[in-house]
Amino acid sequence: MASFFHHLFCFLLLQLPLFISAQTYNNITLGTSISNLQENPYWTSPSGDFAFGFYPHQNLFLLATWYSKIPVRTIVWTANDGKPVERGAKIQLISNGVLSLTTSNGTEIWKAEAIDNSQVAYAAMLNTGNFVLFTAESRFVWATFDNPTDTIMPNQVLDLGKKLSSRLTKEDYTIGRFELVLQGDGNLEFYTIARPTDSRNDPYYGSNINDNGTQLVFNQSGYIYITLKSGGVHSLSSARPLSTEDYYQRATLDYDGVFRQYTYTKVSANGTWPESWSTSWSLPQDICTSNFGEFGSGVCGFNSYCRLAEDQRPVCLCLPGYSYLDPTNTFKGCIPNFTQQACGTVEPRIVDGFEMQRLPSTNWPMGDYERFLSMNEEWCSETCLKDCLCAAAHIGVRGCWLKKFPLSRGYMTSGTGVSLIKVANSSAERIPRTAYNGNIEEDKKWIIPGSILLAISVVVNLLFLFLVIYIGCYKKKTKRQTYTRPFGGNLRSFTYKELNEATDGFKEQLGKGAFSTVYKGELKSDSGCLVAVKRLDKVVEGNDKEFQAEVSAIGKTNQKYLVQLLGFCNEEAHRLLVYEFMKNGSLENFLFGSLRLKWNQRIQIALGIARGLAYLHEDCSSQIIHCDIKPQNILLDESYVARISDFGLAKLLKSDQTRTTTGIRGTRGYVAPEWFRNMPITAKVDVYSFGIMLLEILFCRKNVELKVGDEEIEILSDLAYEYYQQKELHLLLVNDEEAKNDGKSLESMVMVALWCIQEDPSLRPSMKKVTQMLEGAVEISMPPSPNPSSFSNISPIV
Repeated sequence: MASFFHHLFCFLLLQLPLFISAQTYNNITLGTSISNLQENPYWTSPSGDFAFGFYPHQNLFLLATWYSKIPVRTIVWTANDGKPVERGAKIQLISNGVLSLTTSNGTEIWKAEAIDNSQVAYAAMLNTGNFVLFTAESRFVWATFDNPTDTIMPNQVLDLGKKLSSRLTKEDYTIGRFELVLQGDGNLEFYTIARPTDSRNDPYYGSNINDNGTQLVFNQSGYIYITLKSGGVHSLSSARPLSTEDYYQRATLDYDGVFRQYTYTKVSANGTWPESWSTSWSLPQDICTSNFGEFGSGVCGFNSYCRLAEDQRPVCLCLPGYSYLDPTNTFKGCIPNFTQQACGTVEPRIVDGFEMQRLPSTNWPMGDYERFLSMNEEWCSETCLKDCLCAAAHIGVRGCWLKKFPLSRGYMTSGTGVSLIKVANSSAERIPRTAYNGNIEEDKKWIIPGSILLAISVVVNLLFLFLVIYIGCYKKKTKRQTYTRPFGGNLRSFTYKELNEATDGFKEQLGKGAFSTVYKGELKSDSGCLVAVKRLDKVVEGNDKEFQAEVSAIGKTNQKYLVQLLGFCNEEAHRLLVYEFMKNGSLENFLFGSLRLKWNQRIQIALGIARGLAYLHEDCSSQIIHCDIKPQNILLDESYVARISDFGLAKLLKSDQTRTTTGIRGTRGYVAPEWFRNMPITAKVDVYSFGIMLLEILFCRKNVELKVGDEEIEILSDLAYEYYQQKELHLLLVNDEEAKNDGKSLESMVMVALWCIQEDPSLRPSMKKVTQMLEGAVEISMPPSPNPSSFSNISPIV
């Protein structure tokens, strides 16, 4: 009874807001602390999506990170090995830069500190769900993403040797029996652990990659894959994930040993939120029948068997005549309710107190100690009953198999024959059972009504879940497919004939540049997938291998804010690139014409472009400098998510193919000053171009406005600095009340842009720093004039 009302109380508690309100912190300075005695014992991310602090749990508290905006408040990281703390505990960023968890009497029980002995200056809860310790130079020196527990999220990676550890049960966050590890050879493997040690049993799942893997990546687009040493990727699922703009996403190694990717909508439907997360995919697909090797109990404990429920989750059931070792943890196994058959010194005989019970479609393949060929079920049953060592028998197409106690790695599935379980009959001696929390006999009378209520609850939840999935699938099917990547992460080599047919003879032109023309195409061989085919008119002459190497480098990129390269054609004189199709065309169409995007959309587009450039500059295997950032090269997908196009093409162009001066890459108005000064060209040229484009995005006007005869009359970047100094940026906005009403954000983003367009490249921040400034993760200092008379002694922001 107590157990039933406990679960009911927990269910009702989750329907209530966790706390009345929360205080948002950007930077958590040295000396700052929170106690679980406070009303709001946690720090939130600037977006409010995540919280880090004390999470109330069964009259105690977990130091954790969780989703804080949605009703289903889900923990994604825990400190202190998931062990809860009592009231009076405190978490503090102490003066030496150590994040310290102490009990009510001041005893330190957990801490986080810089891995390289760097001096920590502050901490922050980021919008990605990553809680980070920073140096004064804003360098990460410790992060929850680098020390995961059972979950990874978008923008998170697992390096070689890193692991996820499941929690013990649904409600117990201490370390459980399952581990996910990216091995040194790059293969992803799942293990059961021989507790109480850390010894791993044989893997029950392996990625079996022939090529060496380097990282497990959960990218911003929602794809989870293993990057390969050769440059390709090994996807864990071929299904296209839902948008991370519209759905929260996580991937968790659950307490049942299954690795699942989950989604949850960010917007309620008519004020109604889903009651649970939806599962996108899982590995292994059937954990019950997975091969757990020679040792360990498998997914369920000893003397039980595993069966997949309708939601494909494993359910652990006891054998006839057995009961759960721990009713609160059905994965822990079962024990017999009777005294087992004793072995004497005389010839084994049938014992009156025992009988064989039939259990179809089950098997315990690792418990055999004897086999008899060509025997029927009756003979097999009688033989086991006579054998005092036999706990069960299995009769199948290959004969009769006798099994010893305890039985392990059992499962139920069709076509596995019939198992015969030896149990005590009514005359046998029964063993009284004692529960972990008192006399179980008192609670047994509540098992049947409790089970009925639980079953009803499960059925209702499953029906609701299936309805949500059905509606989602139906809507997805009604949309015309505009993008798919059927090539499994590797670029596809097209023939010229294929692309000629796909574009109907290069009929529908989407755009034209100085070195290429883009056509709309439809790959009829791939379910009518729409693509954009770019025909390069002037490419580097020479070795075909060089062309394919450069194209391969572009193809290795895989990030939400980049237009994905699907394949290429390198046939005779034909050089073509095949990209995913972007439904809404270029950003230029929505900035300088009548189709103006909303203010919040423009902010998200700017942030997306920054993230994409940061990826090209810092996260690719070899740095990619775009060299031609401008609105025409930013495409928008069907959800108006910005995608950078034409990146990595600089090496494919002839050296004299430019838009302005010979030797200069880029477009007038966006070209960094160092191009004209014979200075080394670095990724900072992209930062400059981004800064110019950011101003155009904010004010929906071109950087250079021209009169008839190409006489320059106004330069937006100059005006932006002038109006910023005068605190009159709103005067640059025309018919944009949303932007005017958000003056603080406008000023912050203009400050970022002004730092980006500094004449001295060393003063410009990196794109990673730009992204952090736009996200609000770091403070933005006052920018100097972008065009000083000479390079000054101003300190760079990086």
